[in-house]
Amino acid sequence: MRKAQPFIAVALSALLVLTGHSMAQARMAPGPQGHIVLCTSTGPLAVLVDVDGQPTGPAHICPDCAISLFQAVVDAGPNMAAPTAWIKAEAVGFKLVFHTPEAGPAVARGPPARA
Repeated sequence: MRKAQPFIAVALSALLVLTGHSMAQARMAPGPQGHIVLCTSTGPLAVLVDVDGQPTGPAHICPDCAISLFQAVVDAGPNMAAPTAWIKAEAVGFKLVFHTPEAGPAVARGPPARA
C-alpha cells in the first residue's frame, strides 16, 4: 500500500486539475427553466429549455452529487445495516440515592461600606 500512495496522490491531483474547471462551469451555469417532452418513435424524450423555449443542451451532472456515483462501486460490500448476531441485553442494577442539603445558618448582610 505504501508504494501505491504516491501514485494515488498524483492521480487524484490530476483528476482535480483536469475536472476543476468544468465543475466550476457546471456550478455557475444557469439551470433550465423547464422541459419539453417529445413523443418519438423510440419513446419519450425530455429536452431542457431556457426562458425563451430554446434547448439548453444536455444536462450536466451536479458536481456536488457526482460523488454519490461511487456508491455503485461500494454496494458490493457487506450490508452494515443488517444485524449479524443477536446479543442478549443484561439488566443493569442501580440504586437511586437522594441527598438532602442541610440548611446552614442564616447570615444577614449589612449595607456596603461606602455608599
